[in-house]
Amino acid sequence: MSATDDETRITQCCGSDCGKDTNTRLKCPTCLKNGVESVFCSQACFKRNWKTHKAVHPKADTEGKTYDPFPAGVYTGTLHACYPLAPRRAVDPDVVLPDYARDGMPRSEQGARATTIEILDKDGIEGMRKVCRIGREVLDAAAAAVKPGVTTDEIDAVVHAECMKHKAYPSPLNYYHFPRSVCTSVNEVICHGIPDQRPLEDGDIVNLDISIYLGGYHADLNETYYVGDKAKNDPDTVRLVETTREALDMSIKTVKPGVLFRSFGDIIEKHAKANKLSVVRTYSGHGVNSLFHCPPNIPHYARNKAIGMAKAGMCFTIEPMLNLGSYRDSMWPDNWTAVTVDGKRSAQFEHTLLVTEDGVEVLTARLPTSPGGPVPRV
Repeated sequence: MSATDDETRITQCCGSDCGKDTNTRLKCPTCLKNGVESVFCSQACFKRNWKTHKAVHPKADTEGKTYDPFPAGVYTGTLHACYPLAPRRAVDPDVVLPDYARDGMPRSEQGARATTIEILDKDGIEGMRKVCRIGREVLDAAAAAVKPGVTTDEIDAVVHAECMKHKAYPSPLNYYHFPRSVCTSVNEVICHGIPDQRPLEDGDIVNLDISIYLGGYHADLNETYYVGDKAKNDPDTVRLVETTREALDMSIKTVKPGVLFRSFGDIIEKHAKANKLSVVRTYSGHGVNSLFHCPPNIPHYARNKAIGMAKAGMCFTIEPMLNLGSYRDSMWPDNWTAVTVDGKRSAQFEHTLLVTEDGVEVLTARLPTSPGGPVPRV
């Protein structure tokens, strides 16, 4: 990258109380020594956030050990981050990269018109079918690794290896500087959990959010899995996971040309409330095609103001996130991990959908051999 490019690059401030876009070159020197790029919008922001930020730095007496990088007051539930994060995994040289792979900035998305929804032609539809089939294979390989004692970093290694096997790029990797190849969201984490060194425990639930880029198109899908038998025997956990799964399926059944994007939220929230669950409002479904995230916007809560209707040839995701407690969310200092404000559990399911002339094709549909799947309510 040239000096001129670096000076004009827009990234996100790492201040835990900031997070705004900035083009400064003020970087934490300790992070740079450890191969991590942490950019701050100003010296004042850096100083103000130093006590929180310095907690992510490896300690001399924790060399070779795991450690918690954040102050205890950050956490809303029992889950804690478990560092160090593994170094960024290498991408094979013959894998075609999306535009953000090197510098973290998806300029094609940033330049797209916010109101334009792409209608795919025959070649585009076939491209989406192919990448979504492989996305399903990658998710199933990751899900097969879920068991007590396995770390989410080990699951990230499985995902990355599967992507390389298929010559696909793991879409989350370096997207706005996300450091891993998959999002792993455990228990009270709503979404965007960063894989780390914490072993999964019997009784946990974990969402695996898989996105891959191949042939110029992205696939996007996720499921929530029970870890061990203890989770399957907890009535509240099963009610949460199975209601979320059902809410997605119910909304998908209504997809066809002419359906309003705002209508899916009414279906999802009605089913959630009937099961005494809340619907996350901060995060939504989205268009997906040659861009990782693009119009339309698909909220999952009732009486939302989403604009537009489905037309044949559109691809988008529906990905409801339901909580046992409050729908409100909080953020860890890594500026990615979204958690419930009350520490209660959250579940999510997602499919990439193609609107057809008379209905919908679930491009990321489960296979007969797919791990996981519904369990009876306790």
